[in-house]
Amino acid sequence: MNMTPKETVAYLDGYIIGQDKAKRTIALALRSRYRRMQLSLELQDDIMPKNILMIGSTGVGKTEISRRLAKMMNLPFIKVEASKFTEVGFVGRDVESMIRDLVVTSIRLVKNEQQQQNESAIEAYVLNKILEKLLPPLPALANESKKEEYLASKERMKEKVLSGSMDERIIEIEIPKMNMEFNDTNMSPDMAKVQESFSKMFNSFNKEDTKKEIRVKEAKTALRHEASEKLLDMDAITKEALKRTEQGGIVFLDEIDKIAVSSKSEGRNDPSKEGVQRDLLPIVEGSTVTTKYGAIKTDHILFIAAGAFHKVKPSDLIPELQGRFPPRVELEPLSEEVLYKILSQTKNSLLRQYEALLGVEDVRLEFDESAIRAMAHLSQKANEKTEDIGARRLHTVLEKVLEDISFDADTHRGQTIVIDADLVHEKLDVIIDDEDTSRYIL
Repeated sequence: MNMTPKETVAYLDGYIIGQDKAKRTIALALRSRYRRMQLSLELQDDIMPKNILMIGSTGVGKTEISRRLAKMMNLPFIKVEASKFTEVGFVGRDVESMIRDLVVTSIRLVKNEQQQQNESAIEAYVLNKILEKLLPPLPALANESKKEEYLASKERMKEKVLSGSMDERIIEIEIPKMNMEFNDTNMSPDMAKVQESFSKMFNSFNKEDTKKEIRVKEAKTALRHEASEKLLDMDAITKEALKRTEQGGIVFLDEIDKIAVSSKSEGRNDPSKEGVQRDLLPIVEGSTVTTKYGAIKTDHILFIAAGAFHKVKPSDLIPELQGRFPPRVELEPLSEEVLYKILSQTKNSLLRQYEALLGVEDVRLEFDESAIRAMAHLSQKANEKTEDIGARRLHTVLEKVLEDISFDADTHRGQTIVIDADLVHEKLDVIIDDEDTSRYIL
């Protein structure tokens, strides 16, 4: 988490082209969190996170910026749509469920970290279990020569298991029956506890392990879960996950413009919109949400709200909620040049993804410079003529260009196929020129 704003922006530049203002704003928000953690506990409590409001059309990079940051920092992150929530008393998702979702995500994140840190211990546990099945232990009264011979055989068998030469051997192992677990985060904590009680009751009736004959290769995977359950401290994982949720959690609240009510609208008091805003307010301001794993204070969770705001304005949100998102960033529409750079310069760009996918079929794709320019130009043209969906248009354009090649990949095995501007225009010109057709296909 100790990255300067410049380092954060440089990292994001590898995945998102342009949108420098948004990158700087979020980089500063994350750096402020790091600075806060270096202060005294008394001062930490008084410093609130700088929640951010991002304004921009779909496909310009709002979600991607937030998601990449959370992945880089290894922080709990969830994306939720504000339009899915309803006011308390109406059928729909409860706003507190987003915090419960964040806790579940955090537990999964910390558990994966612990598994990686204990990888050697987990591998040793799995290996010993398999060796016990391949070489049953000696009786307690065995003499020294037998013990030495057994240890030598065990070492040879260990090398065979590690090399994979025993992968097809069939062994019988005991696989613990999976516990029934209920993770309905939209449920109230009291109901969750009732379901948890039922879960424990059913699990108590189902304690016996299942004996199963499987190959050694499959046993390596099956035994990893058992190893994790026995070697990892779930109480410590839950404690760390709760702490990380409170101090580093990020909630990306998308489509917040869908719950705003225009001042011109007659339905100003629509409970499915303004009521949701009032329910969101205490969570964004800072409150305590009860989850099945423990209580979570939302005071220092970072909320990033986003919306297109085509039909409404940020000022149409209730004043109290507006005040909780002081930094506002307007993301720019994507130009033809930006679309070209997204295709050619980003890490793991769509072109590289398609090259890798068809590489599985032993087909080598090469994209001519003129083809990349043509796809960027036609994507921009399609965005102007129909709905502007930003960089997402590149997915549909590329899929249409490569559709036949991908379908007939087996007949192109071992070949190198060059994608040039002529092929791009052949596939797309007719569709884009016909506005009605392009609405359905692109």
